Amino acid sequence: MRRALLSALLLLTTLPANAAEPPPQRAWPRIRKARIQQLLPAAMERAQVDAWVVLCRENANDPLAAHIGCENAGSPAAFLFLKQKEGVRSIALSPSGEARALQDVGTHDEVISLERGVELYTRVAARLSEAKPRRIAVNSSRKLAVADGLSATQRERLVEALPAALRGRLISSEELVFEWLSVKLPEEVEIMRRAAALTASLQDEAYRTVVPGKTRDSDVARFLKKRMAELGVGDGWQPDQNPNVNSGPDRGHSHATDRVIQPGDFIQTDFGIQVEGMWVTDIQRFAYVLAPGETRPPKEALEKWEKSKKGSRVALAALKPGVRGYDVDKAQRDWMREVGSEPVPWGTGHPVGYWAHDVGPALSGAQTGKPPEGWATRTIRPGQVFAFDGFFAWKLATPGETKTLSVEEMAVVTEKGAEYLIPPQEELLLIASPAPAR
Repeated sequence: MRRALLSALLLLTTLPANAAEPPPQRAWPRIRKARIQQLLPAAMERAQVDAWVVLCRENANDPLAAHIGCENAGSPAAFLFLKQKEGVRSIALSPSGEARALQDVGTHDEVISLERGVELYTRVAARLSEAKPRRIAVNSSRKLAVADGLSATQRERLVEALPAALRGRLISSEELVFEWLSVKLPEEVEIMRRAAALTASLQDEAYRTVVPGKTRDSDVARFLKKRMAELGVGDGWQPDQNPNVNSGPDRGHSHATDRVIQPGDFIQTDFGIQVEGMWVTDIQRFAYVLAPGETRPPKEALEKWEKSKKGSRVALAALKPGVRGYDVDKAQRDWMREVGSEPVPWGTGHPVGYWAHDVGPALSGAQTGKPPEGWATRTIRPGQVFAFDGFFAWKLATPGETKTLSVEEMAVVTEKGAEYLIPPQEELLLIASPAPAR
């Protein structure tokens, strides 16, 4: 146990090639600044945005606070991003009590310290009037929750402070946020790669604790929670449903139950961790419980596994720059129909990074039989990271119940196609059953 713990910690804290750079645990402030400098200009260009205004405050902060450097806001503050010929200029207008800390962090090109009594919204309006932007993005969106952080009263005060000429130039930041957050820097991908390796390793470790006829799905989940606590990593999504361990019929996104694992079961573990409080993983691993005396699964079980695994490979081959998320999902659906899978309601995949269901194109839509719409119509770009499944589903003896193998892996889109973050699961992890007592 101690050796496994040490190996996992080394996995997450491996120094980059340049040892003078800080390890991943301290990487976010530096990476955040790089994202603003390197990725935000192109995102603003694609979204046709000249200025972006984010208003921050204590206790009810903007969902994107950590991404722009205002996660520690106390008194109300404003963060402006102005597109210029040479890139994007970032400006923080902050109360004097927090301005020095913002200067020390060094995320922004300019930090303006506001003394008590200075009207924040008036100063924001003045800077925007100087910049003369044609389109000003604010965090108000009907479709993208993380781009909907501007409260009604904040917007009201901003509009009141703006001159009439600028009031009609406010637009939703939805497109800008989509373009910016959906792409990850190479260093972020490497952090997620190490985290993905740890995620899969922990799942394999958990399966080796299973005793058929005794171990419950919830026992496996508790083991993983214990290991997460030992390693100091967080949950990839809602803690009550992470991990989702299921040895029985399909339950969708759910918590692990007290079902006792039995011979003949496929065990599905849907699991994700969070590292540095920022990047998350989403990976599934499958095991098969052998009957007493068996050394390999029955032919029918192996065939189902191979069909599911091939679905993941089909999806990977379709995942490349320039295609729509819908196209990836359709490739998988076509394969499922070809091999006789029951239909499933879930999409093939989704972006993953800062959240398990991150911002970016949705690999879905083809299951509805309707024309593509929404995020599924969006074009895939290099630097986007996805979690996606290879599906094979069949009906169980109980009416209305199904079992689905959903071989879920993570991959990053490259200039030429896509590549798995870590080696995918090729074989089922086999769990032996004890011989019956005489």
